[in-house]
Amino acid sequence: MSVAETLATAASPDTLDLLLTRRSVVAKNLGEPGPDAETLKKIIAAGLRVPDHGKIGPWRVQILLKDGQAALGDVFASAYLAENPDAEERMVEMERHRPQRSPVLLAVTSKIDPHHPKIPELEQRLSGGALCQNILVAAHASGFAAQWLTEWPAFHASVKEALGHSPETDIIGFIYIGTPTEAPTERGRPAYEDVVSAWTGPEPRA
Repeated sequence: MSVAETLATAASPDTLDLLLTRRSVVAKNLGEPGPDAETLKKIIAAGLRVPDHGKIGPWRVQILLKDGQAALGDVFASAYLAENPDAEERMVEMERHRPQRSPVLLAVTSKIDPHHPKIPELEQRLSGGALCQNILVAAHASGFAAQWLTEWPAFHASVKEALGHSPETDIIGFIYIGTPTEAPTERGRPAYEDVVSAWTGPEPRA
């Protein structure tokens, strides 16, 4: 089969329709069921099919099911209380519940090599962003919904440490996956004409 035939076989109007209907669902509205182990593996495998200049793979994915989410919730609560010793108990419990809002939670991290001789730092960062976006699309294609968040825990040193990461590692996303408990409303999108233009060459100088 030629390259052209292979690409024609892979082309699917259904895929474009899928991309045109994907939207995030807030984590608190993601309930059971979540993807089973095999489906989740496929979702993450699809996530890994991203541009990765130099094949350096600067990202990692950790799966947190209910036990892991509860343990991470304790980390969130402790970190929050340490910085807010006078916080009301309900606020501490809200932080404890934060990572437990959906059946599946993925912690996506990126460790950039700023001194790589060939791969710009920006490209390494963008590869991680593409990984997160692929996971969102793959979750949607699998019949689930997802939300990609960071929030304050992604930037907290004790959270990184608890998850086993060095200070220079970035948590680039907590991705919540599950089944919507209510139909999401469509959000406004930028008008095509406002963000897309054709470029035909430099403007002539006066």
